[in-house]
Amino acid sequence: MAEHTQGGTSAGTGPGTAAAPGAGTGAGAGAGTEQERPDRDWSALPAWEQRFRAPRVGLPEWAPDAPDRCLFVSNASGTFELYAWDRATGTQRQATRRPNGTVDGTLTPDGEWLWWFNDHDGDEFGIWMRQPFHGGPDEPALPGLEPSYPAGLAIGRDGTVVVGRITDEHGSTVHVARPGAGHVEIYRHRQSAGVGGVSRDGSLLAVEHTEHGDAMHSAVRVLRLDGTPVAELDDTRGGTRELGLTVHGFAPVAGDPRLLLGHQRRDRWEPMIWNPLTGETLDLAPGLPGDVHAEWYPDGSALLLLHDYRARTELWRLDLTPAEGQQGYGLSRVETPAGTVSGATARPGGGVEYLWSSAAEPPRVRSTAGPADVLVPPGPRPPASLPVTDAWVDGPGGPVHALVQRPADGEGPFPTVFDIHGGPAAHDSDAFAAGPAAWLDHGFAVVRINYRGSTGYGREWTDALKHRVGLIELEDIAAVRAWAVEFGLADPERLVLTGASWGGYLTLLGLGTQPELWTVGVAAVPVADYVTAYGDEMEALKALDRTLFGGTPEEVPERFAASSPLSYADQVKVPVFISAGENDPRCPVRQIENYVRRLAERGAVHEVYRYDAGHGSLVMEERIKQVRMEIDFALRHLPPDPRRS
Repeated sequence: MAEHTQGGTSAGTGPGTAAAPGAGTGAGAGAGTEQERPDRDWSALPAWEQRFRAPRVGLPEWAPDAPDRCLFVSNASGTFELYAWDRATGTQRQATRRPNGTVDGTLTPDGEWLWWFNDHDGDEFGIWMRQPFHGGPDEPALPGLEPSYPAGLAIGRDGTVVVGRITDEHGSTVHVARPGAGHVEIYRHRQSAGVGGVSRDGSLLAVEHTEHGDAMHSAVRVLRLDGTPVAELDDTRGGTRELGLTVHGFAPVAGDPRLLLGHQRRDRWEPMIWNPLTGETLDLAPGLPGDVHAEWYPDGSALLLLHDYRARTELWRLDLTPAEGQQGYGLSRVETPAGTVSGATARPGGGVEYLWSSAAEPPRVRSTAGPADVLVPPGPRPPASLPVTDAWVDGPGGPVHALVQRPADGEGPFPTVFDIHGGPAAHDSDAFAAGPAAWLDHGFAVVRINYRGSTGYGREWTDALKHRVGLIELEDIAAVRAWAVEFGLADPERLVLTGASWGGYLTLLGLGTQPELWTVGVAAVPVADYVTAYGDEMEALKALDRTLFGGTPEEVPERFAASSPLSYADQVKVPVFISAGENDPRCPVRQIENYVRRLAERGAVHEVYRYDAGHGSLVMEERIKQVRMEIDFALRHLPPDPRRS
């Protein structure tokens, strides 16, 4: 289902999938030594396998009061785990070591402790653990606080912790735990809410909430840490448009209560600064055409802007103090190569570190302060892939942006994979991805589509899904499919519809509602039976579904039926491969079983693979196994190229 960012502060970019934050018991997680290095020569393996196996690193998070102490995610051990990095000594150590991986963690402001979220086998339901930065035993970070789904974490400089939780029983709650004392609940509501951050002096707390019932558009409330309300900012009220806010963080300067927010008042995400004590707002209006996400520079003098536009990103610096003799705010480009910046952070001293890649070039952690990579994974770099070209296709709701990759050899029409992204509030970009590259290596063209519902193309495009969920996206996908066939890229007899999570949902729905358009379907961790999925999924996703459909399955049964793949299972005519995580809280396995049972009753050609994890896997061997199965299934069931018969 929708791929919400989970609670806490993610330490950079992990696997880039819908995977849950790890699994296992956590036994021995603090016993890591120096970063493990691969000892196997992979040069004889196919290039697509090398891309998965090659070690990768995420963007390092640094402790605000000890910036040499960093935390990052890496798959150097073969599984995505958290690593501690002391930049002063160059020492790196694997901090977590669990069978199914760990990607959700953060550092305390002083850098003394590393926190990580401990769920069970990928079910995303668990507790926060902590260990000393330089290693030592793990311990529960908040003793006495029961397991939950995470909904944000903020750690103050005095050791006070604010943790957001979501449970089926209570909905959203926020708890404050002070050093030497227990935890106190200061917020509770049935609708989705989460911790946005704590002010530098520890006196103010920002909470994003959807008490108004629209889970797609949050309001922001600032509280004292005893739960006393200070101020509220809610763009969902008083107008005809549904607008949202998001928290980017309090000012990093002592005594400064200002809060950096994102707003949608001009149909795209832009930054503004709000003082909750005075009510003053500062609309910064950088004038950039795409979505803009922002963070403070460490001294509070400027903002680092990440500008996301037409599937590519740029970095900009916005100075908050006008230069002498000038009016307004100075906007200057932070130079990065063409492609996608998956994350960026402004370091003390003015330099910017960022995680960059393109469809052809593997990721690098780079810095504006020097020419060399900041953090180099051990072992060989992944083999390069092929660049993307852009296609703009007329669709029923406006121009649809597609990213197209052609095989290195041969001429079209090609067997073509339509790889549908998850979310739905996400988008494909000109970024390196091992999955599409594997299809390319096997002779397929790859088309990725930023259908209505995707981010990065304005608020109205993102919000277009309501009440005709799934069907709207498939209209855009069908338009791009028609374009690809008409222009000789795609062979209409050899088309694979595939995706994971929401992309897997659209795959199954497309196979049933557009049975003549596709040759093979490959769906990973999909929604297959929407009514059962709603009953079994995590509470935050139930709230999102109520927003998308305009009610519950009991209140609007016709909408759920119209958007459920199970309703069209009898119309599926092509072979289907489905993979499912046994412990998936987002697309639970029971509703997939219902769909598969219907296919089996009809004698439809299908294969199902179930694995012991949640919403995807963080283990490279498991991911390689799944990709191999998916491609082999497609090759077995696609007709041969008539030009080679």
